[in-house]
Amino acid sequence: MATEIKAPSFPESVAEGTVAAWHKKAGDSVERDELIVEIETDKVVLEVVAPEAGTLSEIKVEEGETCESEQVLGMLGEAQEKADEAPAEDEKQADDAEKKSDKGEKKADKPAASGKSHDVKAPSFPESVQEGTVATWHKKVGESAKRDEVLADIETDKVVLEVVAPADGALTEIKVEEGEQVESEALLAVFAEGAGGDDSASGEESADEGDEASAEKDEKVGDKILAPAARKLVAEHDLDASKIEGTGKGGRVLKEDVQKAIKDGSAKKAAKSSADKPASGGTTKAAAAAAPAVEGERPEKRVPMSRLRQTIAKRLVQAQQTAAMLTTYNEVDMSAVMALRAQYKDTFLKAHDTKLGFMGFFVKAATEALKRFPDVNASIDGTDIVYHGYQDIGVAVSTDRGLVVPVLRDTDSMKLADVEKTIVDFGKRARDGKLGIDEMQGGTFTITNGGIFGSLMSTPILNPPQTAILGMHKIQERPMAVNGKVEIRPMMYLAVSYDHRMIDGKDAVQFLVTIKELLEDPARLLLDV
Repeated sequence: MATEIKAPSFPESVAEGTVAAWHKKAGDSVERDELIVEIETDKVVLEVVAPEAGTLSEIKVEEGETCESEQVLGMLGEAQEKADEAPAEDEKQADDAEKKSDKGEKKADKPAASGKSHDVKAPSFPESVQEGTVATWHKKVGESAKRDEVLADIETDKVVLEVVAPADGALTEIKVEEGEQVESEALLAVFAEGAGGDDSASGEESADEGDEASAEKDEKVGDKILAPAARKLVAEHDLDASKIEGTGKGGRVLKEDVQKAIKDGSAKKAAKSSADKPASGGTTKAAAAAAPAVEGERPEKRVPMSRLRQTIAKRLVQAQQTAAMLTTYNEVDMSAVMALRAQYKDTFLKAHDTKLGFMGFFVKAATEALKRFPDVNASIDGTDIVYHGYQDIGVAVSTDRGLVVPVLRDTDSMKLADVEKTIVDFGKRARDGKLGIDEMQGGTFTITNGGIFGSLMSTPILNPPQTAILGMHKIQERPMAVNGKVEIRPMMYLAVSYDHRMIDGKDAVQFLVTIKELLEDPARLLLDV
């Protein structure tokens, strides 16, 4: 008897999902609780496992198609019937291949590819993401790929999404090049099962067809034939095409060849003197000689702004244009925190398997201050004020792609060790581009630490719709007057930027003073005073 394979029950905030990958094909045997299919929602990726042992007899929702909560995705059972059909299909394909060979058609010494093609589509983007950019193709046309191996990276203004191979095979056509924009579920490429490299004749034929198709747009520069993408790179970097070795069909110069030449620096044009340059148009030799001579190379590089960087820029400008932003400053003596940290850092590491840093103290101090000043923990929604009865604190993390702000949830209930562990995890996954969109949404307050880069003082910009942000800075020893005597103390400047539409100056100053007092006397955090 056939058993239904259903999508999981989605959370209330999730309306639908997308079938990201089937890990089994129709006719494949599966064991109980073995992973069969993955469902990607705008929040998380959900795994669907086999409810019992059997054979996947039917797939009702293909990869890339949307599904609703508890919708039937496929059928499990009828193992014998499918097992009988599979060999018959294989024999039919073998007979067809043999007939084609007898007719004199091109055939490789090794078995031919199955020929089944798949559309490689962009993932289904969350509602808050309108489009993405093809950041990197990890495979070229004709290059072998295993099932679930990463083919391409799609960069959105939130996260980097991976596009994986639907089966063993190879790309036969790339429809969207690197740097081009795509929408949700847009067609990126065509993928053929069994193709790739020297493994099959069809893979070679597909690659040849791709070369022939693209050759129509090729351009001959000197004695070199350049592909369109290669020609664009040569022009952008002002390279000598004759110095680039082509690895494509017939010595054709590909994009990868130009990228290699740029990295090696082997295709730079020879410097010409002004006397060697021919006069053209209305430019005379006298005018050329009058131009100031510049010695050495003056390289320039123009690259498109990443989608994350575009979003950061948009949000920063939006914050300054829509909020009445003001900043108040103070300074905190870090002696007590540093002494506490020095005393317990080894014990803390052994007990919690994580280092005791400074950020945990600031998060806990900010949490306590937010409880005492609810206006700072609120946000503005149109003409309404939203007061949050919880503290979700975003921690700014710098990556090569730009600044991201993952959120610590319910910091009031988190222990110091939990804060430190979570921040370390956020930092690692942010640099790897593995943070989920849901981890960067929401937040009632933000902390940014420019001190790790040496910043002594700055004015942080709000993270809308939040109404305040705390800026930490470098700890620097300075002479301070303490009880009528001059002492050298480790001091840090603090800054709180706030939306004056929501927060009065008095509350902002007192909020910052509260953080200062809690840090200068950490026992206050334990005693709640």
